Amino acid sequence: MKKISIIGLGWVGLPLAKYLLAQGYEVIGSTTSAAKQAQIQAEGIHAIQFELAPFPCGKGFTSLFKADVLVVMIPPRSRLQEAEYYLEQLKFLRSLIHQSPIQQVIFVSSTGIYPDLGSESAYAEDFELSLENAGNPTLLKAEQRMETGRKFQLTHLRFGGLMGGNRIPGKYFAGKEQVAGHTRVNFIHQLDAVKMIGWIIEKELWNQVYNGVAPIHSLRKELYERNHQELGIPLPASFQVAIPVQDRLISSQKIVQTGFEFEFPDPLGFVYGD
Repeated sequence: MKKISIIGLGWVGLPLAKYLLAQGYEVIGSTTSAAKQAQIQAEGIHAIQFELAPFPCGKGFTSLFKADVLVVMIPPRSRLQEAEYYLEQLKFLRSLIHQSPIQQVIFVSSTGIYPDLGSESAYAEDFELSLENAGNPTLLKAEQRMETGRKFQLTHLRFGGLMGGNRIPGKYFAGKEQVAGHTRVNFIHQLDAVKMIGWIIEKELWNQVYNGVAPIHSLRKELYERNHQELGIPLPASFQVAIPVQDRLISSQKIVQTGFEFEFPDPLGFVYGD
């Protein structure tokens, strides 16, 4: 089985490591915290303390780049600030990849890359993006930086809003005034995000771009009401007046057409908890 390296054993990266280990892969991953490194090691996962600051820092981090497949999960910290810092991080990371035996890379991006505007049709992977129309130009620059002059196979995976575990949509709007409830969401459950990365590795889906979004786009108000009914989370204090609007929806048809099946295709059916 292949050796998989995960840069960023965070909210998706850590369960991904556990999932891949259960599938029989050899797994190594990174965290920026010494305390978290010890905690992860105690769970049976080989973890290395590694940080891009923006240059590489850590002890023994070269072992992260002695793998067959690298999964990069280091999102930018902000939409508006530190853009150049993030791009510098990726410059150093790509240099490390080019000096390594790594053959395949999954670069985890975000559907925030698509325009902020609604559209009659859902945004698909073939939508022509530019620095002028991108919802988050830094994400586009990041994908372009990973692409330029690469010597490895590369797949971009653009996740929608990551939910599940302790990330519950209604929690973020409980008690708030004038909350938008009439628009639809582009969410994906944590478990489906993990499984999708595993699917790309298993099926060798390289040199592609995929959106990672649940195929059903529930209404926000329905989600908050479901969270209230099932989990006791307070509803928003008030909702905005519903007006006809073109939703900004993201299509997941491309990954579905490869045979991938969502365990949670509808956010109204998402499960939560540790």
